[in-house]
Amino acid sequence: MGTAEATETTENAARDATPSRGAERGTATPPSIFRTGLRLPEVRWAGTALALFLAGWLFQLCGAPEWSWWTAYLACYLAGGWEPTRSGLQELRHRRLDVDLLMIVAAIAAASIGQVFDGALLIVIFATSGALEVVVTQRTADSVTALLGLAPERATRYTAEGSTIEVDCRDLEVGHRILVRPGERVGADGVVLRGRSEVDQQAVTGESIPVIREAGDDVLSGTVNGTGALVVEVTRPASESVIARIATLVAEASETKAPTQLFLEKVEQSYSVIVVAATILVLGVPMLLFDNTFDEALLRAIVFMIVASPCAVVLSTMPPLLASIANAGRHGVLVKSAAVMESVGRTSVVAFDKTGTLTEGRPQVVGVTPLGGREPSEVLVLAAAVEHPSEHPLGRAIVASAIDRGLDVRTVEDFRALPGRGVTGVVDGHRVTVERTTGASTGTVVGVLVDGVQIGRIDLVDRLRDDAAEAVRLIGDVTSGPVLLLTGDRPTVAADVAGRTGIGEVYADLLPEDKVRIVREAGGHVLVVGDGINDAPALMAAGTGVAMGRRGADLAVQTADAIIVRDDLTAVAALIRMSRLARRYVVANLCIAATVIITLVTWDLIGTLPLPLAVAGHEGSTVLVALNGARLLRRSAWSGSRGAQSTDSGAQSTDSDAQSTDSGAQSTDSGAELR
Repeated sequence: MGTAEATETTENAARDATPSRGAERGTATPPSIFRTGLRLPEVRWAGTALALFLAGWLFQLCGAPEWSWWTAYLACYLAGGWEPTRSGLQELRHRRLDVDLLMIVAAIAAASIGQVFDGALLIVIFATSGALEVVVTQRTADSVTALLGLAPERATRYTAEGSTIEVDCRDLEVGHRILVRPGERVGADGVVLRGRSEVDQQAVTGESIPVIREAGDDVLSGTVNGTGALVVEVTRPASESVIARIATLVAEASETKAPTQLFLEKVEQSYSVIVVAATILVLGVPMLLFDNTFDEALLRAIVFMIVASPCAVVLSTMPPLLASIANAGRHGVLVKSAAVMESVGRTSVVAFDKTGTLTEGRPQVVGVTPLGGREPSEVLVLAAAVEHPSEHPLGRAIVASAIDRGLDVRTVEDFRALPGRGVTGVVDGHRVTVERTTGASTGTVVGVLVDGVQIGRIDLVDRLRDDAAEAVRLIGDVTSGPVLLLTGDRPTVAADVAGRTGIGEVYADLLPEDKVRIVREAGGHVLVVGDGINDAPALMAAGTGVAMGRRGADLAVQTADAIIVRDDLTAVAALIRMSRLARRYVVANLCIAATVIITLVTWDLIGTLPLPLAVAGHEGSTVLVALNGARLLRRSAWSGSRGAQSTDSGAQSTDSDAQSTDSGAQSTDSGAELR
């Protein structure tokens, strides 16, 4: 295809195509957590077991016939226990013994001596825990699937003869040339051959403002083209595009957490083997050495199984963590699991994304500089008139600024978009043009021209969240490491935001894989706060990922461990403190549970522990740790956690305060500069 022919095709596409309303940045939304749960059999069986347990308990409390609540409890056994029994037997075939099978045996043993309530409660606890694990795993898979939906399915490819055909994006090969019309998503990673336009890359790089792309510039799959048409040469196959690599990074980051799971499985295996071996000894030794009858030995072994069962140990952990999760939810923070709540307290380093996290993700006019004797209001009025029909983020910001100042937005005639440059139109008989220009600014500068003569400049920056600086200061009080800023934006913009918020370490011009690398190299337990699809790999690679819920991308919300529903950044520090408070409750509960278990087991081994007393002691410790954990449901626990710093973080408060003071001084200077 000749150059003239290609240029004509590009210009025709730009003229004839109607720009979309800023093609949606989102992706195919994964099913809600409720729909995800309903389609998983583990969740349905756990819910059935819980309902049957509650029904049996109600029958028992109301004095219903014994057969009625026994029937409900036994049905609970079947609903919640058949899957752990099946998987436990499969493990036995491989000569492995897991704690699930041990719990089933303990539940059956409890029922065999009439303590069916204890066994049913044990069944419900473990069925619910297994269901939660399955839901979290499935949600991660759904999130990656949603990410892959960001890339378009079809693209317009040039043939060797110069005509165009529609093809599947997965069939594009290196060297193919594709036409990207205004408003379309780029079908593959490539380099621009011809054309000029603005490309919205926020979903991939986090840049708040669309970037100009012309011949020789790289474009990324899944990004949204602006008002111009582009001819792009494919440089990577679909399997190696940025979108595909993000999905791979999410999967790899998820796998990095596997060693912790392996450790827990080893603990379960050892515990199961020890308890089973001890139960057999308790059954056999009295008959061999002390001439006990089989019935006497069996009763002692059953009592041992009951008092050694980890109900109290399990509840030592769950009530404080679940109560703290509920309390955090009341304050606008959704924590997805108890494991997340427990791990948040270990945070030593916090890393923030910039666009949409520390900033609001939309530009704002911060200054108008008139030239040639014009007034600032006149410059802004003319710019707003021309930008009024535009749907570009910069144009909307200029119009909003004029309206906020009470200025009348005039009517424009002969409006035209200038691809990759700006807009132009006729206002009161004069040709007015608003286009990007260069200038010493930490944001974006646009020039306003009347009949070809520049009459002023307008400075725009991405507006900082009101609570950003305070959030950074509070985090400095509770963490021992630095606060990081990770962004795909320009270094000058990143440095300005860091200066206004008090962040000490800044990393700019980052792609998603760069963020993952920095998070992994940071050391310690890293908590990452982000909102975009480009943040998803870092959220998964971090020890804890926190997403902004109000405007966060679907993938970021689904892959994060916690979500700040109200976009209140100060909640990050409060969440860390709440987690540490919950951890102290967990430690206290474990001490109570372990003391009771050791005491009862010792009593059963060296004496004769009556079955009613064994059950009372076992259930009493369970109720005690549950009630202790429930104390974290109090509203005062969240506000109190703001002052309840852990011992290891308290030593750093003085240094953090000093840093905050210096940062505050920088913030004041930056603010004065902007004004």
